[in-house]
Amino acid sequence: MNLTLDGYMAGPKGELDWHFAYWDANMGERLAKELSQADTILLGRVTYLTMAAFWPFKTADALCPRDEYAYAVMMNHHQKVVFSRRLEKADWNNTTIIKEDIEDGMNQLRAESNGHHKNIMVYGSGRLVSALIQLDMIDEYQLWVHPVLIGKGKAFFGKYFDQQDLSLLTTTTFPSGVVLLHYKVER
Repeated sequence: MNLTLDGYMAGPKGELDWHFAYWDANMGERLAKELSQADTILLGRVTYLTMAAFWPFKTADALCPRDEYAYAVMMNHHQKVVFSRRLEKADWNNTTIIKEDIEDGMNQLRAESNGHHKNIMVYGSGRLVSALIQLDMIDEYQLWVHPVLIGKGKAFFGKYFDQQDLSLLTTTTFPSGVVLLHYKVER
């Protein structure tokens, strides 16, 4: 999750423009490495629609940078699971829509995988992440903290969950000033 230093994952209207100025090739390489260790991506409807309008076309873009191309290939080939009661169809390949509540949907996903998932990642999808936090279904957090304050917006950590104790696994500082904090949830 990309976060501002004051804890927002997006501006008041979902704006993400604050994070593009700090993104660099080193960060893209790290993100591609993380994605290569996963095989399933969980998304909420809004994030899915945004990504589905972008990633499928990147591999056909002759000017797409090589590192972004490799990432696009993974995004397009990984299994994607969208939690949405409103989304009727998914045109992005390898996408499944789960309309059940999140707990039932996650239990179904776990049962279907029969323990064969490498890692399951969530991109963006604030409401989905909040629900997964409440259900104690998150094992690790990777927080990309950007050196910017926006003062208001959509807070990442809401107030609707119990305390979680975390252990810091790694920190990575990028030249742009972004710090990646990788935590494990202690149970």
